[in-house]
Amino acid sequence: MSIRTKWLSRERLAFFAPLLLMLVFPVLGYLYKVFNQPDHEVYSLVTSFDKATPFLRAFVLPYSVWIVYIYICLVYFFFKDRTSYYRGVLMYTLCALTCYMIYSVFQTTVPRPEVIGDDVFSQLMRYVYERDRPFNCFPSIHCFSSYLMMRLLAVSPARNWLNRTLIYGMSSTIIMSTLFVKQHVLWDVIGAIALVEVMYLLVIVLLPRAIGSRQRQRQRGLDA
Repeated sequence: MSIRTKWLSRERLAFFAPLLLMLVFPVLGYLYKVFNQPDHEVYSLVTSFDKATPFLRAFVLPYSVWIVYIYICLVYFFFKDRTSYYRGVLMYTLCALTCYMIYSVFQTTVPRPEVIGDDVFSQLMRYVYERDRPFNCFPSIHCFSSYLMMRLLAVSPARNWLNRTLIYGMSSTIIMSTLFVKQHVLWDVIGAIALVEVMYLLVIVLLPRAIGSRQRQRQRGLDA
């Protein structure tokens, strides 16, 4: 059997097929662009904490690699803990759609500083500002997805000292970067974390429990 035939075998294709679920990300990205413009009154959630937070343009680097990091985490879960992979794709999709619904009725903005300088970080910062308009801030998609990776790992049987250090460290850095590059404010972070916790409780904890209870009741009815 040739190497090509081996890689294209039915069993191997079936093994990798669940990765196609990640094609939902480009669709969600397109929907984000639809909502990323002011259609009505825009609110501000800026606090004294945010005003005191310094603008650190070097944090644009972790901010910019966010989606690549999310992809890497999900692929890692795909190989190490398939349940966490499925939960991750489902939770990301539901949280993102919830964010879009919130954006449609409660749109917030964050004031941006003027970026001066020709260094790499300044140029990248201006590029980010040009591509991502200062709307659709609460809750933060960067923050909820980064926190979601931490939440999944916390209950994963695949967790160990190394992946906890890497994922907790990188997720925390990305969350902090949203504040330091003035793309989000404190309430955006809090809202993102709360969104993940509520969605996790509803979808991962309560829904399976309710389905299991209903199935047991049905089984008892059949046995009676």
